[in-house]
Amino acid sequence: MSASSTLDFAGRAWRVRRPKPFVLVIEGLEPPEAGAAIAPSDYLHEILLQPEWREPFFQLADATGLVVCLNLDSRHPSYRDVRGRSSKGRLSQGEYYHHDGCSGPTKPRFVEIRCPYQPQTRSIATAVAPHHAVVAAMVQALSEELKAAPALQALMQGRDLSPAAVQSMSYETLDQLQGQITRTVRRKLDAEGARAYFREVDRLADAYFEPWQLGESRIIANANGGPTMQHRRAYQELHAGGVANGHLVKRWPNEELPLPGQALDTALLASFCSEEDGTCWRAETGGQAGAAQAQMR
Repeated sequence: MSASSTLDFAGRAWRVRRPKPFVLVIEGLEPPEAGAAIAPSDYLHEILLQPEWREPFFQLADATGLVVCLNLDSRHPSYRDVRGRSSKGRLSQGEYYHHDGCSGPTKPRFVEIRCPYQPQTRSIATAVAPHHAVVAAMVQALSEELKAAPALQALMQGRDLSPAAVQSMSYETLDQLQGQITRTVRRKLDAEGARAYFREVDRLADAYFEPWQLGESRIIANANGGPTMQHRRAYQELHAGGVANGHLVKRWPNEELPLPGQALDTALLASFCSEEDGTCWRAETGGQAGAAQAQMR
């Protein structure tokens, strides 16, 4: 774990650390006494997402890739439950590396995933890594048997798929290669074999893989001109089911939190599909009203 330092931002001093080049962890406002514990507060909404600081904060997240906010005590009504489905016989969509917003050509700028304060802790991890690093790792982790699959053999034969070559690929080419590898892994490996494959991808991609803390939000650059990230729900042990786990909530903060005077673009939001739970945003059943009800239950 990297040592904490101080970041001056939004007219305040923040205790932060950088465990990886693409990760900024905000522990909270620097307390007045050196070495004092940081008290939980809703500093994300009370400071960082206020109109004068929202875009600078989003640009910081764009440039970083992943901003982790700890000690964040929020009951904001815009969060909605993540209804991830898990199966012992087959991986759910959320267990493959993905972006959020698969249905339309425009994707959300960020996805924010949050572990609220709750009685039950969460043991299921969420791995996050840069898109190019993920695909390079997926190529590197392929067994000879998987490489020999007809679809992959035809796709990979004669191509330079070294990490440097993958790093230079366009996002369109990257998506095509990743999609074919994912389909091959899904067809050829059983559930635990696929999970073992993706655990190796996590390692090779040097993914951010810290356990969830209660009161933690992860703001993930999902589609932008900077270091676009991908994420996945990750089981580190045999997935047998029936284990109690804390729940997560999520939202797309750039699109679902309009600035004063702006209206929600419900048509755009309805085009966003969440690969985490396989559902799309719907103004009549989801949206902020549904999220508020879910948060208050």
